[in-house]
Amino acid sequence: MRLDDWQFTEGVDDFLARAGNFLRSRPALHSTPLTDIEKLRTRGADAHGSDATVFGWLESGGEVRTIFYRTPRGRLTLTPLSDEHASSLAGHLVGLGHSPSSVIADHDTATAFAETWQQHTGAAAVPFWRTHLYRLGTLTPPEPPPEGRGKVAGEENHEHVVRWCGEFCVDVAESASIAAIDAGSWADTRFADKSFTFWETSNGVPVSMAGSTSMVGGMVRVDPVYTPAHFRGRGYAGAVTVEVSRAALATGATDVVLFADPANPTSNALYQRMGYVHVTDFTGYRFSAAAPERGQV
Repeated sequence: MRLDDWQFTEGVDDFLARAGNFLRSRPALHSTPLTDIEKLRTRGADAHGSDATVFGWLESGGEVRTIFYRTPRGRLTLTPLSDEHASSLAGHLVGLGHSPSSVIADHDTATAFAETWQQHTGAAAVPFWRTHLYRLGTLTPPEPPPEGRGKVAGEENHEHVVRWCGEFCVDVAESASIAAIDAGSWADTRFADKSFTFWETSNGVPVSMAGSTSMVGGMVRVDPVYTPAHFRGRGYAGAVTVEVSRAALATGATDVVLFADPANPTSNALYQRMGYVHVTDFTGYRFSAAAPERGQV
């Protein structure tokens, strides 16, 4: 494989025609690209602003081996690639004038790209996000279940969903989503295209909530899972996660996945008891502006 055989396009349909089968071949590992690109396909430029997203892929023997895409907001997302291919991609992006503000990928890939981007540009890479990726094996509901039942959130629950998503974002310091929710721009958040389910007590009081993506390539991602602080420790998060996981399987999903904060041992242990199996870790790095050369002002 020649290291410079990167192909580029700004057309999402052209990209999917070449790389769609590759993305669908490993739906759990490619969870974020599958959902991001489906949003771009269905919503067009409005999904990330008026500018075009840049897509790219690397082929060998007529098969796609890895892909990337860079949104107009500057986020670069990669599927696993070697150190050599990370370096060749960085060189191409520099040559084309594309300067990502951040990169997200599996930990080894994100780290390799961050290091080579610093070598190419002088921009420092600062880690800002780390998460475990889990894929559901055999669903095993916690026993005994808490009292109550699951309820799919409807239009009448929209304000409740928005409020709890905002509280979730505050808990995890997700500043971009907080700003969009505070500005009343729900459609610009990553939650707007998801379905939500509550866990309610027997008297109809919502005590926990889980969201899920639409199925893409056989994959459904559970996100977010949120329980207000005063309702925690009673099994509600596990119950609502089981509810949306079971619903995803019922729709025919082959891969049900979720992300979990490594710093939260309680949620990680819960998901593993439910049958979720660790796949890999993902990392995000932000890039600072390149330092000026000596003598420059």
